[in-house]
This record gives sequence, C-alpha cells and structure tokens, in this order.
Amino acid sequence: MKRDTERYGLFARRALILGGLKAGLVGVLGARLYWLHAVDGEKYKVLAEENRINTRPLTPARGLIFDRNGAPLATNRSTYRVTMTIDEGRAALAMRQAETVLRRLERVFAINATERERILAQVRRSRALVPITIRENLSWEEVARIEFNTPDLPGVAIDPGWIRHYPYAEPVSHVVGYVGRVSEDDLRDSDDPVLELPGMRIGKKGIEKGAEAMLRGRPGGVQVEVNARGRVVRELDRVESEAGSNIQLTIDLPLQQFVADRLAEQSASAVVMDAITGDILALASTPSFDSNAFARTITSSEWRDLLNNPRKPLLDKAVQGQYPPGSTYKMVTALAALEGRTLGLSERLFCGGFIELPGKGQKKYCWIHPGGHGWLNVTEALEQSCDCFFYEAARRATVDRIAEVATKLGFGASTRVGLPEEADGLQPTRAWKRDRGTAPWGVGDTYNLGIGQGAMLATPLQLALMTARIANGGHAVQPRLIAASAGPTGTLQALPVQTKPASRSLGFRPQNLRAIQTGMDMVVNSPSGTAHRARIPEAHLAMAGKTGTAQVKRITESERRRRVAQADLPWHLRHHALFVGYAPTDAPRYACAVVVEHGIGGSVTAAPLARDILRETQKIDPARRPERFESAGHDGDRPVEASTTPPAARQGRDSN
Repeated sequence: MKRDTERYGLFARRALILGGLKAGLVGVLGARLYWLHAVDGEKYKVLAEENRINTRPLTPARGLIFDRNGAPLATNRSTYRVTMTIDEGRAALAMRQAETVLRRLERVFAINATERERILAQVRRSRALVPITIRENLSWEEVARIEFNTPDLPGVAIDPGWIRHYPYAEPVSHVVGYVGRVSEDDLRDSDDPVLELPGMRIGKKGIEKGAEAMLRGRPGGVQVEVNARGRVVRELDRVESEAGSNIQLTIDLPLQQFVADRLAEQSASAVVMDAITGDILALASTPSFDSNAFARTITSSEWRDLLNNPRKPLLDKAVQGQYPPGSTYKMVTALAALEGRTLGLSERLFCGGFIELPGKGQKKYCWIHPGGHGWLNVTEALEQSCDCFFYEAARRATVDRIAEVATKLGFGASTRVGLPEEADGLQPTRAWKRDRGTAPWGVGDTYNLGIGQGAMLATPLQLALMTARIANGGHAVQPRLIAASAGPTGTLQALPVQTKPASRSLGFRPQNLRAIQTGMDMVVNSPSGTAHRARIPEAHLAMAGKTGTAQVKRITESERRRRVAQADLPWHLRHHALFVGYAPTDAPRYACAVVVEHGIGGSVTAAPLARDILRETQKIDPARRPERFESAGHDGDRPVEASTTPPAARQGRDSN
C-alpha cells in the first residue's frame, strides 16, 4: 500500500510538471499568435498579398523622330516575339529549366549556337520571373507553331511588342543612329528596371543615344495573380506605359538625301548649316550603313563586313573624323593677324616660293606655287592660297593670338550638338605642347599652324561652324540638331523663319571680316582663284569659299625632286581634300564644309562637291520657307504607329 501511495505521488508530480510545461507552451503560442495577429498582422498581410500578386512593368513605346518638315526618320512597328519566363531562383535550376525549354523549342524552329549562348547568358544575369526574349519578328507561321505546342513549352509565351524602323535608313544612319539590345554594361551603368524588360532596346548611336532620356518614355505596369510556382492566373489591374517624346530634327531629308547621293561611296563627309540660326540642314558621312540591321539584331557576317571596310562606314566622319584643316584654316590665321594689328588690310608680303626656318637650315615651301607668288595682300593671299604669306602672318600673329581667334570660331572643343560620338578636335597651344613634355613651342610649329598643318585637327562640323561665323558677320551661332520635342499628347510645330542672327557678337572688327569674305569670294569667283573651276554659274546663287589640301604623310625632299604624284601613291597615303564655303555671297545664309579622305586636292575633289551641294541647298532654300504640317504622318504605305499624331511629310517643294 505504501509503495502504491509513493507511485501515485510520483505520477502526480510528473503530471503536474508536464501539465505546467504544456500550459506554458500554450501560453507562449498564444502570446505569439496574439503578437502576429494584433501587432505584426498588417505586415504579414502585405507580404502574403505580394506573394499572391505580382506587378510586372510594361515596355513603353519609343518616341518618334522626324525631319524639319515632318518626314519620319525613326518609327515603331508592331511585331511579335517569343519569350521565356524562368520561375527558378537558383542559378543551376534556372539554367537546367532554360536548356530544357530550348531543346523543346528546337522542334518548332531552329536555334543556332549564337542565339543559344545569348539566351543562356541572359538567363544567368536576369532575375527569376523576368521574361527573356528568345526571338523577335516572328512570322505568322512561327506564331501558330508555338501556340500549338504551348502545353509542352512551360514558361514560353507570345508577346506583342515594338521594333524600331528607319524608313530612310542609309542617308541618315549616322545622324539618327540606331537602337540595340541592352548589354551587361548598360545594366551595370543603370539600375532602371525597365532595361530588363523583354525586347527592350536603347539608343546606341546618334540622336537615338544622345536623346535617350526623351525618347525612352515611362514604363507602365500590370498586376497579375500568380500561383505558388509564379505562373500567371489572371490579370488584376493595368497601368499603360507612357510613350517617349517625339523629336523634330533640323535635318532637311531631301537635302540630306542629295548630299549623300552626291558623295556616293567616297570616304567623305559634308555638313550644311544655316549660318543665321545654326540649324544643321544636312550632316552626311559616306559610305553609310543600314541602321535597320542593328534594330533587328545584326548578323555576324554583316558586322564583319562593316568592320573590315577600309572606308569605315560605321564612323560618322562629319563629327568623329578629325583632320588637319589645311588651307581652310588660313582664314583663322589671317583674322588673327588683322585683329592683332600685326598685319594691315592693304599690306603686302613677299612670296619667293619658300622660307627658311631660322637656325634650322630647313625650308618651308609654298605648295601651290613653288616658284613664288610675289607680293600679295591678305585677300590675294587667300585667293591664291599662298603658304609663304601665311607663314609670315602666323609668325607675326603668334600662336597665342591664333589660338584665341580659333577658339572663338569653334575649334578645339566639341560643339555639343547632341551626338555622343562627337570629337573635340585639337587646337594646339604653347601649354598643350608643354604638357606633352616635348620641346618648347617653336617658330616651325607656328608656321605649321598658320597653314592648318602640324598637330592641328578639326572635324567637318567645326569647319562648317567656323565658316558660318565668318559668313554671318561674326556672330556666335551654335549648331543644333534637335529643333523641338513634344510629349505623347503634344504637337510638333513648323519651324519659324529667322532672318537675323540672334546670337552674340564675337567682337571681330567688321572691316577685317569683310576682308576675309572678299578673299573667299575671290577664291571661287576670280579667274586666278584656286576654286574658280568650281564656281556656281548663276550669279544670284554664287558661293564663296576656301580650298584645302591636308597632308597625310610628310613629303620628303627626294619625293619633291622626283615630283611624285599623289595619284601614284596608295590610296591611304594620299592627301585629304577639303573645301569650306557659304552662299549666296551677297547675303550669306548657308555654310558648308566638305572633306574627302585621300581625295588628293581640295580644288579638284572637294570644291565641286560643295558647289553642287550649296547650289541645291539654295534651290530648296529650307531655312527661308515656312513648311506646312498635316494631321497625320505616314511610314511608307503604313500609318506611323505611335500614340502621338506626327506632322506629315512635306507636300511638295518649289524648285526655283
């Protein structure tokens, strides 16, 4: 009995301890339940809702690009693409799922090794549940085959989207540029989630890149209900994306087409600029390329052909090409000497065919007339492009004054016209040479600079800007490519007519500018001018200008004695041919610069091109005529696909 009593007491104590533990555990669970419900309830409600509802961004339609009269230069076309959504967050499982889907897709259409590598690379860098583009521009047959096989293709879907289209690709390819796929570098440089959207394209060159912020637009979003595997069950809400702004360029498409056709397949560039407003009416670089190839993803063979072309079609020579300006720079030297009063307007300097470098025992020759021009004033020196005159004028002016005037005229720095590829050129100075750690600036450097050689480099756009500032009477006109922009609900307007420069004066004395203009007039219209054969025969369209020939390789004394002809040299060793000019001479409006790589001579090669371009420009006369805009634009025979109604292409022109 006693033993039973002890056992009962032991059992009672153990039961009490276990009961206490259970009660404590229930109390802890109850307290935790109260805490989760009453204190953290709202937090976990939000987390649960986010687990059920997924918000996905919508790709915005890209803004359109038009010329000054409403002709579409960059539009959007609807297309279909096939995407794949990976729902595995772990890298190994995601790659396994992607490879399985790709194997099954190969039964529907062929996937080459390059495509496969691109897709798998995108899987590696993308987050789970972000759609990945497999192929774009699907045909209806491909869409039908994919839809038929959808049950065997988990995560694969047909997605409508946009593709960029350039109706006039080659004439404007360097100006407008092109769009391309988002690269890993783009993702590293930006945390914008819209860059991860399937089929997203961003500007890679030209205005497409320079105006990316305006053109891209704002993404929308769609709320979808998903299951535990991340699959979409139904759409709950949608906020449409906002299209990017439309942009109107100053480019005149018919003139741009004419310039590109006139340059043909030469390795050349030309710029036409309104000297009053700064509007760039044509900016051509040849040979060109089809920017649509980049919009649809360029093939490896197409890319190799472009890279291996010795005339560099991918290089925008008008803003990226940097050349010694040669004799086109002599206006800078002349103006520097006149402004510094080290040269008089009527003062004559002697040319005996060469000068000797002091203490060097070397000769600097007069290229145009080795026998010497005799006594010349500044206008005659420009007319006949006398090197010896400008050697002496440069020595008198000094490098400091020349660099000061050159900077005012636009050399040595980017014009900031809106093209990211634009080069700065190079305006050498004493400080520049000192910083290079070489010998101090010498008189030989000044002689070279005086005729636009040596280290001096300029882009064709800078040459056109210099010409415009001389032609308009010394006003600091700035080149511009973007005339206007409007949001998706805005309207682009016709450009106003402007007859007088609104920009500030550069402070040059009028009589000095008139002397430069007279000399440029004589270059073309005087029988002894270096470009007389390239004059415009119609008096009311007459142009003024300056020829230039820039050395690519140094001419040795032996070659000079043997009179080696440029035409006998390999193409890549021949001189560059340059010409700058403006028209009409009595009321300057249009400035032009032409550079033909390895074209041998400015008067023979570049001047005739500039003549035809300036003549056609004046016939079209885009800066003086207000254009008309209609209520709808067109892309070929198809309506332009955008949320904004664009201006129409021009409804005809006068031909004068």
